[in-house]
Amino acid sequence: MADLTPTRVDVTGEAAALVRRLTGVHGPLMFHQSGGCCDGSSPMCFPDGEFILSDADRHLGDLDVGLEGDVPVYMSTSQFAYWRYPHLTIDVVPGRGAGFSVEAPEGVRFRIRSRLLTEPELAVLEP
Repeated sequence: MADLTPTRVDVTGEAAALVRRLTGVHGPLMFHQSGGCCDGSSPMCFPDGEFILSDADRHLGDLDVGLEGDVPVYMSTSQFAYWRYPHLTIDVVPGRGAGFSVEAPEGVRFRIRSRLLTEPELAVLEP
């Protein structure tokens, strides 16, 4: 039976394939949802541990991209105050971002797609 536990983050098949390929080049990866600086509000992908996290960051969840380990996704706690109600899906589109994220040399960039969490999902995620 499928796991029906709601999540705050997900990944499209195309983005998961890119993450698997990039993991082969860079090792384990992580995402940090940008707060609007250099690359707007794009999800930034880094080798795990390269982006220094602190108590000011919140773990949103982990992406199952078909590798041995999941890929963690973070956002600043202050930004989460504004983004607590959408479900975020990491996708990939043609074009280049600002260059900080590991996919930049590939001619593509990660992008967030969102929808509002439903009342039942919120009841589980924010009891």
